[in-house]
Amino acid sequence: MVKPKLAPRMHADEAPADSAELWSLIFRSFIPPVFLIVLVLGSIFFGWATPTEAGGVGAFGAILLAAAKRNLKFSVMKDVLVRSAKINAMLFMIFLGATAFSYVFRSLGGDDIIAEFFENLGIGPVGVLVLMLLVVFVMGFFFDWIEIILIILPVFTPILETMDLGSHVAQSDFLVWFAILLAVNLQTSYLTPPFGYALFYMKGAKIPGVTMQHIYAGIIPFVILQLIGLVLVALFPEIVLWLPRKLGL
Repeated sequence: MVKPKLAPRMHADEAPADSAELWSLIFRSFIPPVFLIVLVLGSIFFGWATPTEAGGVGAFGAILLAAAKRNLKFSVMKDVLVRSAKINAMLFMIFLGATAFSYVFRSLGGDDIIAEFFENLGIGPVGVLVLMLLVVFVMGFFFDWIEIILIILPVFTPILETMDLGSHVAQSDFLVWFAILLAVNLQTSYLTPPFGYALFYMKGAKIPGVTMQHIYAGIIPFVILQLIGLVLVALFPEIVLWLPRKLGL
């Protein structure tokens, strides 16, 4: 509204010819994904399903939409099942590898070595926390968030169990607060090159004249916003803890 030229109108040959075509596009292209989102998130918010079960609700909703669009064919279902099996196999292999790593790491006393290393740095609990978040941020350039969690948490857990930030965050609230800090930090892994998922989604859109270098430059403000959010959550824990306390969690 302030600078309309920043969001120019569609070309006449691309825009709907009349209101009937516009509403047709809305019902065919906009309403179905919104319905699916509401179905999945609504089932969680209203307590009808756990987040895991909501995945099944979403799959059921997707089947309904495919049937409504007359795309529910045996070949489509077979392709979906095969790809789902491959993704699940990949995830379970990651879980198996991470579990084996964690077991060997602790069996060899790796957690004691890491805890002693951080103690000898002499940077205090705040410095250790900053260093942890920095490690996660850097790993986000090269790893998916699942791998980061499964690799990092076994290493950091012994340190987290002994950390005390005094009056800044109560010991009983520390793990909840740290989990949100970690989640906000991990959001950057979707944007940071060279392996950020969102970068490849944008590249997959195949926008004429837009190269990977343009996308890398374009994500910088958004990464800065994520880091500002991380700093705010770190400095003001009540941003995270207010709602759980209100709900008595």
